[in-house]
Amino acid sequence: MVQIPDGILAAMKLILKWLCSAAALLAVAYLYQGVVVTSFTGALIAAAVLAALNTVVRPILVLLTLPVTLVTLGLFLFIVNALMFWTAASLVSGLNVTGFGAALIGSLIYSVLQLAIEFVLERLFFNK
Repeated sequence: MVQIPDGILAAMKLILKWLCSAAALLAVAYLYQGVVVTSFTGALIAAAVLAALNTVVRPILVLLTLPVTLVTLGLFLFIVNALMFWTAASLVSGLNVTGFGAALIGSLIYSVLQLAIEFVLERLFFNK
C-alpha cells in the first residue's frame, strides 16, 4: 500500500471540506427559502468567506460577548453564528439572506450540516 504524505492528506481534507461546505450552503438554500445561493461558484466563495470569518472574527466576538453568553447559558452563541452568516451574506454577492431571522435559521441548518461533514471527513481521514 502506498503511503501518502501528511501534507498532501491535509490539503486533500481542506479542499474536500471546502467543496462540502459549498454543497452545504446549496443545501441550506434548497431547504430554507430565506437563504438564496445564486451558483456553485457563489457557494464556493461564500464558504471561503464564512470560513475566514469564523476563523478570525468569531473568536473575538465570542470573547467580547462572554458575559452575555454565560448569563444565557451559551444560547447567545447562536446569535454570534447568525451574525457571521449574515456578515458573509453581506460580503458575497452570490449569497443572499432575507433578514436576521433567516440568517439565524440558515446558520443553524448550516451548522448541523457542517457537523455531519466534519464527522464524515474525520472518519475518512482517520489518523493512527
